[in-house]
Amino acid sequence: MPTLLVLNGPNLNMLGTREPSVYGTATLKDIKKICETTAKPLGYKIDFRQSNYEGEMVTWIQEAFKNQVEGVAINAAAYTHTSVAIHDALRLLSCPIVEVHLSDPKTRETFRHTSYVEPLAFTAICGHGPDGYRRAIEALAEKLKH
Repeated sequence: MPTLLVLNGPNLNMLGTREPSVYGTATLKDIKKICETTAKPLGYKIDFRQSNYEGEMVTWIQEAFKNQVEGVAINAAAYTHTSVAIHDALRLLSCPIVEVHLSDPKTRETFRHTSYVEPLAFTAICGHGPDGYRRAIEALAEKLKH
């Protein structure tokens, strides 16, 4: 079964307890289940990862390039707005990339309005809570049909 990589950045391991008024009460484990449940009937398996470390995320993106994953959904969290290293690693990929965020960064603090992921993604799904991940998997599957 072809693989979709779902990458999650810093602090997302604290979902469910960290600022539930912004990020909701779903845990990262809940989101992983959403991704797996969505992907399976579409013919994909999920490689779901989270790291608080920028370099580890870069390494995983490089591995995705070497292993030729079918597509990537990435919530780079705070690294969205700061990481040229993640941007440069994503540039290696020829597969489709979806940017996903639980909240909508463009409606939050000004420093969150710039995304280093957005120019490389074919779409950004923001502000839909955990359901955004379902939408991201479906968007990748649809893109890969064409």
